[in-house]
Amino acid sequence: MSIEATKIEPKQRFIEMYQDNISDIKNGSPDYINEIRDKAFEQFKVLGIPDKKNENYKYTDLSQIFDNAYKMYITPKNIQFEMNDIFRCGVPELNTKVVLLLNGWYYDRENLIEEFPNGVIIGSFQKAVELYPELVKKHYAQYAKSEVDGMVALNTAFAKDGVFIYIPKGVVLEKPIQIINILMDEEEGLTQHRNLFILEENSQASVVVCDHTLSTPNFLTNSVSEFYIGQNANFAFSRMQNEHNGSKQVSHLYFNQERNSRVNADTVTLHGGVIRNNVHILLNGEGCENNTYGLYLNDKGQHIDNYVFMDHAFPNCTSNQLFKGVLDDYATGAFNGKVLVRKDAQKTLAFQANNNILLTDDADINTKPQLEIYADDVKCSHGATVGQLDEDALFYMRARGIEKKEAKLLLMSAFAHDVIKNIQVPILQERIQELVDKRLRGELSRCNSCQMHCC
Repeated sequence: MSIEATKIEPKQRFIEMYQDNISDIKNGSPDYINEIRDKAFEQFKVLGIPDKKNENYKYTDLSQIFDNAYKMYITPKNIQFEMNDIFRCGVPELNTKVVLLLNGWYYDRENLIEEFPNGVIIGSFQKAVELYPELVKKHYAQYAKSEVDGMVALNTAFAKDGVFIYIPKGVVLEKPIQIINILMDEEEGLTQHRNLFILEENSQASVVVCDHTLSTPNFLTNSVSEFYIGQNANFAFSRMQNEHNGSKQVSHLYFNQERNSRVNADTVTLHGGVIRNNVHILLNGEGCENNTYGLYLNDKGQHIDNYVFMDHAFPNCTSNQLFKGVLDDYATGAFNGKVLVRKDAQKTLAFQANNNILLTDDADINTKPQLEIYADDVKCSHGATVGQLDEDALFYMRARGIEKKEAKLLLMSAFAHDVIKNIQVPILQERIQELVDKRLRGELSRCNSCQMHCC
């Protein structure tokens, strides 16, 4: 079943969508989820869709992005295909456990939840809500706050499915989990999936997320992912965004880290018409470490906006942020990063950097690194650079017989490698480097053999 919107003001359109289809939206969800849903809807009515008057969305006007009569599916649409025929992962050596979302719905409708002998659970969020209510209640909507961001409220009101992952206490997963988000349809669509990842204490896991569009219509995604990282847990999260220029994506990642946990998170943006990435990290216990990285390559009018909020709530924690971008052909971008060090968070180490290369005069980037510090025994730094390729380095390389084009590519590849080298899965790191090099050369930069050209 689908909801077809008419051309009215976006906020009001979603309000009417919810009110007119409330029985279908709530169908299949238990009371505790629908109570959260109703509360979020009331919060969305107050907050609405952020525009540039909202300081956190200063460089991306979402009200324009959502001003389109997309269809939003509240039940999974029957689209059948052979995964191996349409999507072949370019990292076969990665040996991942593959999970597929199609237009925001868990694709394997015959096997919605898998329970493994070691207690690990992987499957559909909608099914997990039904089978593991106490586990979901403990964590769902606890870290992503609908009262703060209208986009989170919108997702919480409408979301039906997504991915659920549970790693029990002391379990170490040797094999990464790969989540493939596929957008594929003959009509324009809006996806609002919800993901919940729970790592209990002393556990360890890696998750790789790949975002792709496999058909030509325009798509809009507003996704929310919540991560609970228990005491002494270790989590690696890698995301690759490779959608066509008709796609628009707003994503929200919320990490809650407990004492002595470690998170390494990176996002590589290869393609996408408009992308807004929100990353919120709460260091919720002593001894936490968080490393958050981003690499974005934009051209042909594409727009990328990264917002990162790092909350040091306890002492003796360490955080590192490094975001790098290469912009070409009237592309635009933004970085807004904030590090908050609370009063009692003594002995904090926090470092933040954003570096950008503009290849043409019509490319543009806005960058705003920020520190807000209330403790007095800390070591923190932040900085940003916007410039062009080093002319002295180019001259040096050309003097040694390297052609100008190749010299530029080598410099850009080295620039990007500072982020890529931090990817925790070695085979994935190699593959991402290869894709980035292709992207910088203007070649088709996709890690699959799909039928779409995403550039």
